[in-house]
Amino acid sequence: MRKVTYFLMRIFSGLWRHPDFLKLWAGQTVSLFGSQITLLALPLTAVVTLQASTLDMGWLRFATTLPALLFGLIIGIWIDRLRRRAMLIFADLGRALLLGSIPLAAFLHLLSMPMLYVVSFLTGFLTLLFDVSAMSYLPSLIERKDLIEGNGKLEVSRSGALIAGPSVAGLLVQLVSAPFAILADAVSFLVSVLSLVWIHRPEPRPVSEQQPAPFWSELRVGLYFIRDQPVLRVIVISLAFFNFFSSALLSLYVIYVVRALGVTPASLGLIYGIGSIGFLLGAGLVKPITERIGIGQAILWGAFLCDGGYLLILLAHGSPLLIILLLIAAQLVTSFGGPVTAIAQGSYRQAITPAQLQGRVNGANRFFASCLSPAGALIGGALGVALGLQWAMIVVIIGLQMGAFIFLLSPIRKVYDVPNAHPAQ
Repeated sequence: MRKVTYFLMRIFSGLWRHPDFLKLWAGQTVSLFGSQITLLALPLTAVVTLQASTLDMGWLRFATTLPALLFGLIIGIWIDRLRRRAMLIFADLGRALLLGSIPLAAFLHLLSMPMLYVVSFLTGFLTLLFDVSAMSYLPSLIERKDLIEGNGKLEVSRSGALIAGPSVAGLLVQLVSAPFAILADAVSFLVSVLSLVWIHRPEPRPVSEQQPAPFWSELRVGLYFIRDQPVLRVIVISLAFFNFFSSALLSLYVIYVVRALGVTPASLGLIYGIGSIGFLLGAGLVKPITERIGIGQAILWGAFLCDGGYLLILLAHGSPLLIILLLIAAQLVTSFGGPVTAIAQGSYRQAITPAQLQGRVNGANRFFASCLSPAGALIGGALGVALGLQWAMIVVIIGLQMGAFIFLLSPIRKVYDVPNAHPAQ
């Protein structure tokens, strides 16, 4: 009996005993599940309901990624000047209203590609606001020594959503059509709002609120901090290449598997669902992996698995069963490596950044990492027209491998532990 009690105490230790983190985690779990439905249902709305072309899909992806380029730097200053939990609540409420407008427009027969562009752009902005705010809020909610555990738990939720969400999305699209499946995501954001409202831990007053500085002076601080940190510099360069080619890939993927490979929406949901089990494994194992090989090696090898897994998509030919199995395998490998490298990168950046700079540094990181994404989206759509879907996929998937190879020539391989934050600047 003692052994069982001791075992249970070890399992439910750490952040399991942090009620405010658990509220944040619960709300994010529901919201992430809903977002995975939209991730599949929104492009299917364009492809199936509105008969979008390859260029249309490029513009849709462009609209989603453009906010990071336009607001990535500015948004970090807002977040450092304001209460981060309030920004999270505002972002969730806005996304609920925006996504709720899609099924309403479909019901009224007003849905169009221009509307999807607008909703995607505004939702992309609010998602950027939420993501940077959440990344900056977490270090004020939990101890820095718990960052890998906290990020890991949030990534486990993302993983579970990636497993179950697309499968449910595929079925919902088959049953009620793609636009109405998005309604589930709108409701999930309202659940997230409730969880954030129930958090009781007071948030520290923003330093910039107490001692306001000129706007451009504050903007430079985040940029210079990344510039002066060799590891952070390499991370944003690698992410910029990865996001450029992955944005091009996402412009093509749904239309490629549906039209070129003949995969049905339900089967596509199954591919995402089963393939995303890798996210759960990667997120669950990231802590022991980083403890065993070091945070730098986890970033490196996680990136190689994430990028290399996409190569399996190019082998997806033959019988329908073989196509589905290869697409699942690609998703499994990619989804295992993705959270390992992403959690390790995010935890390193959070740990090394002073509290008063979290918003600006995370915003600058998001800006640099995503600055090429809009161009990638348009180029992906253009390549689909110029080269055909098959050759366009070959070009962008080979290009994706550049992100991981950049780490081989960097000092990141020698980083072992999560560092302590630098003194306030």
